[in-house]
Amino acid sequence: MFLAIDIGNTHTVFGVYKNSKLISDWRVTSSHQRTEDEAGTQVKLFLREANIQPKEIDGVGISSVVPNLTDIFASMARKYFRAEPMLVDSSLPLGIKIHYDDPSSVGADRLCNAVAGYAKYGGPLIIIDFGTATTYDVIATNGDYLGGVISPGVETSAMDLHRRAAKLPKIELHFPQKMIGTDTVGSMQAGILFGALDAMEGILNRLLTELKKREGKKARVIATGGFSQLMSKQSKLIEAWEPSLVLDGVRLIYERVNSKSKRK
Repeated sequence: MFLAIDIGNTHTVFGVYKNSKLISDWRVTSSHQRTEDEAGTQVKLFLREANIQPKEIDGVGISSVVPNLTDIFASMARKYFRAEPMLVDSSLPLGIKIHYDDPSSVGADRLCNAVAGYAKYGGPLIIIDFGTATTYDVIATNGDYLGGVISPGVETSAMDLHRRAAKLPKIELHFPQKMIGTDTVGSMQAGILFGALDAMEGILNRLLTELKKREGKKARVIATGGFSQLMSKQSKLIEAWEPSLVLDGVRLIYERVNSKSKRK
């Protein structure tokens, strides 16, 4: 079995794979105060609830955009699973060419999305990840990572509005029944959610147009990340929802790295 860990700015997600099948996954808050022992105890508790023995985990892979948590979870993997974790970055044999000016600056989660998305759907492809930031990753027909777009996330925008405006409350993020709000909460929900939806579709249409000129055919669009299910239900431009795409990418990259090292 393989343990994939996706460390984001807001949430950390764990997934256990048996061969290529995701059999259990868990999502927790990305606490910057966590120690390796706290992380290890938490993961072992999750495994116990899923009837998985820690000794059954024979590999660990980590995608992280939070450097100090990367170190903590890497130490946790060594101590609790006696495994040297694979840390996803652009230096690994990903099987795709990265067209970023500085490939090392592409987030590990975006690399995982690109690898897993292309493996499942081929290209051209646009992957939207609704997390702390909303990212758009653009994949060519041949699997090359062309680049993309980064914009504020849905929850990030809502929290910033709450922090900066004294009388605007923290609200639940779901689409209201009507556009014209008749109270503060409804007005904020309409502005934040429909604003994010319209911004997403505007950016997406621009990307689709540019990518079609480059590749000669229309790209598929898939969504992942914390708010992806909510947004996918509202947009006809999103063709598929893939909640575990980063975890899938961690597994695929781990398998690729291992197969290359075995051939050596």
